[in-house]
Amino acid sequence: MFGKNSKPSTHHFDTLVSGKAEIVGDLHFSGGLHIDGKVFGNIIAEDDSKAVIRISEKGVVVGEISAPHVIVNGQVSGDIHSCEHIELASRATVNGNIFYNMIEMVMGSQVSGNLMHRYRGKPENRPAMPKSVTHEKPVFNEGVEADSKSVKAVADAKPAVAPKTTGATPVAAGAVKDKKAE
Repeated sequence: MFGKNSKPSTHHFDTLVSGKAEIVGDLHFSGGLHIDGKVFGNIIAEDDSKAVIRISEKGVVVGEISAPHVIVNGQVSGDIHSCEHIELASRATVNGNIFYNMIEMVMGSQVSGNLMHRYRGKPENRPAMPKSVTHEKPVFNEGVEADSKSVKAVADAKPAVAPKTTGATPVAAGAVKDKKAE
């Protein structure tokens, strides 16, 4: 997949997390997801979908991944559940357990955790992949407004990580006086 002699990808990636992006929170997706940036949260796709996640050599995921098809060439800190196929490319570094049906590892990939062949057999006989989330996502029905409780819960949710500060003290508007005016 990522080597010089490998075949080009036949997957279509609808969603891109660019190299300059950082996402804090869970990411639910279907289709294709390509990550060049950083995701701090769990990444979740449905078991019976054809969803594919690809983490490039620049990509970083800190959280659990649960998707049918997973391609890793970057860093993952967390467990990976792949009920179909997982590929660990030459620059892949995984700090966590890998639960798989079929696995492909290229020389140079690193795993600090256990490899467990959990999703074997026919799809209807396999156990469901876990869908661990840090916050429940609100339910929005198409054409119907969400109830006020779920919208308020999302609005009131506090971020898991405090915003970065540069060391400067914020100044309220109008608090700075012009010394020449005195």
